[in-house]
Parts: sequence; structure tokens; C-alpha cells
Amino acid sequence: MIPEPLPPLVRDELADDPVVEFDRWFEVARAQAGYAMPEAACLSTVDDEGYPDGRIVLLKARDARGFVFYTNLRSTKARALEARPHASLTFYWESLARQVRVQGDMERVVDAECDAYFATRPRGSQLGAWASDQSSVLETRAALLTRMAEVTVRHEGRPVPRPPHWRGFRLVPRRIEFWQGMPDRLHDRFLYRRLRQGERWTIERLAP
Repeated sequence: MIPEPLPPLVRDELADDPVVEFDRWFEVARAQAGYAMPEAACLSTVDDEGYPDGRIVLLKARDARGFVFYTNLRSTKARALEARPHASLTFYWESLARQVRVQGDMERVVDAECDAYFATRPRGSQLGAWASDQSSVLETRAALLTRMAEVTVRHEGRPVPRPPHWRGFRLVPRRIEFWQGMPDRLHDRFLYRRLRQGERWTIERLAP
């Protein structure tokens, strides 16, 4: 089913700060579109052979500093980010015919923020972070469940600490593009860009 088009985007109605504009779009997606996980986004990296690699991650925080998600440092995506600290996040809300692409530089989230977020996770997810050696070859699911049982016993009756190999990454944006589908494929696209953090954003309308 093709969604009803939203009103065209008007430059003077856009926020000067793209993170503020993203918040507006995100809240519309969460409140009006009925998404279970409006925070889901495709994280795109480049591997050692120069091939693009994408996977879905969940946005866990956003502010003027950037967009935060968490992962295992032993994972394929974390290794790619450590080797080449540049990436993009793509959000797509189909029923709104809206997409946001965020491109920028990666930095690690400090320990205190990682600890605070990890403490809010369900206990099962906390234990899973210890049990799973993410992206490594796993012979059987039974082997994973055995490790999970061992970890559960080891931490029984006490809080689960954050594993040293589990932490957050922050995408510090340099380019953020807002795309809104319109009739006849005459879509609205606005690009915010800056060369470095702290500079003013320039805003340009792009041809569809």
C-alpha cells in the first residue's frame, strides 16, 4: 500500500540543527506510524577488502554530540569501525515515505555512559553479552546455550557487570540527508553538511 504523501518540505520550516530536525521526524515515526522499533537503522561500514557491509543496529541515544549504538568489540562491525572510523546510519520509515541518512566519524562512548546504559538492559541481555563471542564461528546452538547457562550460574545473586569487550560507539555527523517521498518521484531532499564538529551547518536542497 502506497502511503499518502506528506506535505512538501519547506526550507524555512526546517530546523537549523539537523539533530533537532531528526528528533521531529523520529517522534512522528514513533507516535504516528506504529513502528515497533523506529530506532532501527542500517549501519554501513567498509571491510578489509573494501567491500561495503550493512546490518541493522538500534539507536540508543542521540544529542548534539551524535548518534549512539552499542555492540561487542569483537564483532565484525566493531572491528571495521576500529580500522576505519567512518560510517553511516540509514533510517527508513516506510509508512511515512521518509528516510534519513547520517554520515560521519566514529568515536568510542566513554566508560561511564556505557556502564549506565548497560545497567538498564534486561538481565538476560546482560548475560548474553558475556555468553556470546559475537561474529565468531559457532558449531551448534547448544554450545551457545551451554555458555549462557554457565554465565547465568557465575553471576547468580548479584548484578551483572558490563563486559570489557562491550561498549558504545557514537557517530559524529558530518552529513545528514532528509528524504521525503512525493508524487511522481519528485521527492524532497535536504542535505545538512559541515566539515568538522562545532561548525555551522549548511543546508541545501537536492534534486530527487
